[in-house]
Amino acid sequence: MKNIFLYILLLSGVVISCGSDDDSLQRIDQILNIYMKSDTNPDLLNAKKSGSFTSFSVNDMLGDKDNSPVTTIPLRMRQDSVFYIEYIAGAKRKKFDSAGINYYSKMAVTLNKTVNNTTQSVTDILEIHYRKTPELFQVSEVLYNTKSVFSKESGAPNSINDVTVTK
Repeated sequence: MKNIFLYILLLSGVVISCGSDDDSLQRIDQILNIYMKSDTNPDLLNAKKSGSFTSFSVNDMLGDKDNSPVTTIPLRMRQDSVFYIEYIAGAKRKKFDSAGINYYSKMAVTLNKTVNNTTQSVTDILEIHYRKTPELFQVSEVLYNTKSVFSKESGAPNSINDVTVTK
């Protein structure tokens, strides 16, 4: 009898602790699809197109060391063969304000291309601003070389955030 009582007590504790409260869930909206184009080339990430970048690397400027590669940024291709860089996470975030509502990540993006059998590199700065509340964590703005290239209003619906950089 004592074991049955203990079993019922344990089971009721498990049921109570596993209950869900939809109001306590935080919406996460942080996926970025980063496209690069120029006035003459609609896809600078397609290595097969003349004048496009052949490779890229990303370094976390807020990382623990000077060299803190962000390795979780793959190059992807849409069904219509347009390439983009997918960024979900990987760089450190720091508080942007004393209230702890706004955060940012800052990365150095090195883009390489081959010109006359020589690799040329350019390093740009990607800064991502985030908004964090108990209900929501979302990208609020993206800056590329200090120029705003994307912004989202607070509470806007979750989506994959398409960012287009014109070089």
